[in-house]
Amino acid sequence: MDVFDIIGPIMVGPSSSHTAGACRIGKYARGILSEEPMNAVIKLSGSFKKTYKGHGTDKAIIAGLLGFNEDDERIRESIEIAKKEGRNFTILEEDIENTHANTAEIIMTKANGEKVVIQGSSIGGGNILITKINDAKVNINGLFDVLVVGHVDIPGMVYKITKVLYQWKININGLSLHREEKSGNAVAIIEVDDKIDDKLCDEMREVENVKYVTLLRSLK
Repeated sequence: MDVFDIIGPIMVGPSSSHTAGACRIGKYARGILSEEPMNAVIKLSGSFKKTYKGHGTDKAIIAGLLGFNEDDERIRESIEIAKKEGRNFTILEEDIENTHANTAEIIMTKANGEKVVIQGSSIGGGNILITKINDAKVNINGLFDVLVVGHVDIPGMVYKITKVLYQWKININGLSLHREEKSGNAVAIIEVDDKIDDKLCDEMREVENVKYVTLLRSLK
């Protein structure tokens, strides 16, 4: 970590961990959902649960879900803004086992009724770590572009997906695979060193047996 990681980003205070990091968790969750979140249950655990009212952690996460950056003055009014826009965001205090002290779990509902769950922690200096997407355990720090590729679990899919990246000369930094059951639905989470072009995503969506592609832009 360099000095700017320790001090934290330009932000609306008071805390880089409880405010800036919380806002980034919310914004990353919004990206994972890939649409406007209208309903969400936000579970605050550990230190988040104990101090969120004083540090504005609830406001910061909601601000992130609204698409605000950590330096946006509207963070302070995010709850009121969400209500005016007809969004239903519920805050719960709940201990989540085996997690970092500053952890939030966000359960979002899409327009079609599908639920998306993400779990993230604020680890200091505004830095975050996403540790769960639905049932998949992940390790995403938001420092790189990430592709989330849903596909049918059949032989050859990893080759087909990574072949597209090779053709675009994109270097893979990390790759993890998760599946619900053999020959069922699977998800590839690919962290890359290079910036991803939206056209690459369009090309990957055309790969046979790929169900969806979500691009999560880096937070820095």
